Amino acid sequence: MSHVTTHVLDAALGRPAAGIAVALYDSEGALVAEGITDADGRVPDLGPDALPHGEYGIVFETGVYFARTQTPTFYPRVSIDFELTDETAHYHVPLLLSPFAFSTYRGS
Repeated sequence: MSHVTTHVLDAALGRPAAGIAVALYDSEGALVAEGITDADGRVPDLGPDALPHGEYGIVFETGVYFARTQTPTFYPRVSIDFELTDETAHYHVPLLLSPFAFSTYRGS
């Protein structure tokens, strides 16, 4: 079974993005886990330690994060779909965020 972690970096400010609500969903749209990024922009234990292989999605509530600083944004939330294929692997799904762009990659 796999394990998922995430973190968010505010690329525009060059620092971790704290206080972003994050939700993990399975392929049927059922909520698996949720958390809020800490001061280091991380949710170190998103979901159970044992997730079966399959498709999942992470939703980051970025609009609330930007609203706190009255920063206009084009993306009120960011959704990332991914697939767990190795049941023994750790999957890290980071988000690099700015008000008008975002990117992600499979981290380690």
